[in-house]
Amino acid sequence: MAELNYTSDQINELLQRVDALRRYLDYDGRKERIGELEYKAQQPGFWDDADQAQKLMQDLNHEKSWVQQWDEIDEKRQNILLFQEILAEGDDVTDDLNSEITSLKEQVEDLEFKNMLDEADDRRDALLTINPGAGGTESQDWAEMLYRMYVRWADDNDFDATVLEYQPGDVAGIKSATIEVKGSFAYGYLKAENGVHRLVRISPFDSNARRHTSFCSVFVTPLVDDEIEVDLNQDDIEMQRFHAGGKGGQNVNKVETGVRLIWTGTLSNGKEERVVAECQQERSQLQNREKAMVMLKSRVYDLEKKIKEEEKDKIESSKMKNEWGSQIRSYVFHPYNMVKDHRTGHETSNVESVMDGDIDPFIKAYLMSNA
Repeated sequence: MAELNYTSDQINELLQRVDALRRYLDYDGRKERIGELEYKAQQPGFWDDADQAQKLMQDLNHEKSWVQQWDEIDEKRQNILLFQEILAEGDDVTDDLNSEITSLKEQVEDLEFKNMLDEADDRRDALLTINPGAGGTESQDWAEMLYRMYVRWADDNDFDATVLEYQPGDVAGIKSATIEVKGSFAYGYLKAENGVHRLVRISPFDSNARRHTSFCSVFVTPLVDDEIEVDLNQDDIEMQRFHAGGKGGQNVNKVETGVRLIWTGTLSNGKEERVVAECQQERSQLQNREKAMVMLKSRVYDLEKKIKEEEKDKIESSKMKNEWGSQIRSYVFHPYNMVKDHRTGHETSNVESVMDGDIDPFIKAYLMSNA
């Protein structure tokens, strides 16, 4: 008979976590809400207001997603109880039991983790902007490395990543880039990346092969939608047009299709602020202006959100400078290999994997530490 990989206490503890999850998720309340939303969706004239109808369907799918995930977990729990009974009767189903327990443990941990993303903005899409610090080509090359890392992460996690703004560096790398990341809980996950990222390596641009330190700031904001009202005085917004670079056809390069919006105004705390958003992804100036306006409102909304947050470290995170002592994470390529998050202490020597987008352990460690 095969060996069981889990003790009775471990199995019982796992099953108790499943019961606890049902309460934490308010499973019964969600089922009731699903019924209410489905009833509204069946009413005549439901689609007369397309925006409101779409919002309701998003809420319905969101509630169904939570219920479905717990139902899948509960099914595995029932299988485990059944396998335990069969095993007690003398039939060897140890391999099946081991497999089911391992699978249940992973699903419970994933759902427990997702349950921590309970802030109002966590389920929204995200805007991620990368800006290199001082250091010219070195920092710009580091910014492009981070850009690649986040695009790979989004792709690996089935998020839809769209480049809204991308300014190539003079020699290598990028001067800045903004990525729109769409998907369930995109902002909830990516908010862990907000801050300064530090790189230590032997510079490929230094003929003397000296070690260099570079910094880049990553700013993550929730993408505003119809649920959020951000009223900006149009008189406070300056629009600049420019020739977009990169892909998009001949029209992009011949006509000033790129749009940059600059809002200069006063926040709710009385502080004057200057916020810039630009987009060059779309073929027409009108489309780019609409995208840039969403970005602008998202960034102003994020500033207002930070004002209301009680935790000082969250407020200060938006004020970090690209310099020593302010980084949230260090990536060391020389004289040894290590990526370390200074907020949680989580680290790994597998630098290559991290740069290929494997940053989930860092994200989870940060969110767990704040839970």
